[in-house]
Amino acid sequence: MKPAFWARKAHKWIGLVIGVQALLWMISGLYMTVISIDVIHGDHLAHGATRPLPASASYLTPAQLSAGHPGLTGFRLKHLLERPVYEVKAAGQVMLVDAKTGEPLSPLDEQDARRIAESLYQGEARLVSISLLAKAPQEVASRPVPMWQAKFDDRGGTTLYVSPTTGELLAKRHDLWRWFDFLWMFHIMDYEAREDVNNTLLRFAAAVGFVFALSGAWLLFYSFRRGGKA
Repeated sequence: MKPAFWARKAHKWIGLVIGVQALLWMISGLYMTVISIDVIHGDHLAHGATRPLPASASYLTPAQLSAGHPGLTGFRLKHLLERPVYEVKAAGQVMLVDAKTGEPLSPLDEQDARRIAESLYQGEARLVSISLLAKAPQEVASRPVPMWQAKFDDRGGTTLYVSPTTGELLAKRHDLWRWFDFLWMFHIMDYEAREDVNNTLLRFAAAVGFVFALSGAWLLFYSFRRGGKA
């Protein structure tokens, strides 16, 4: 049989196998190019910027911090709801203390978490629920727990995740991000963690797709040769 016959057979059957995945690659790729990555990241929904802290002689000194926290390995001064605090790392743990009195502030309670979420949010919608999670949802699976989950009543389903230990914004999620994540799963063919862009299934599908392209190129070449002879 002629090579064109086998190329046509291979092209048809490979197309049946890889066609759906190729369509998913194109749909997901189109979404990723149409929607700005800044929008996907939700930079317009929340911010983590704070104004500089004023110099003050009343802040605890490093020596005082070290005396109050044996095994101190690091600290940094920052704002928490307009209040100067130290984020202290000692004995393998992280905690917040008042920068002037040394009073422990973490873990943050619901009231503080609510105020932090509302101060970070850039929209006009109201905060409808806030929950302390011991297990991270799929959309923030890589973030440390526990975490505060704050949901806002806007069209995008905005959810902010705040650390009860440091008060920092861990992640911001909304519906456009969730669609991106869903399509990304199909794009890289990692249906569990949605992170591995070098998995076996993706490599296999890419190889089959390459054979599909080669068989199509051969058929195109053959059709031109045949037309020329005619």
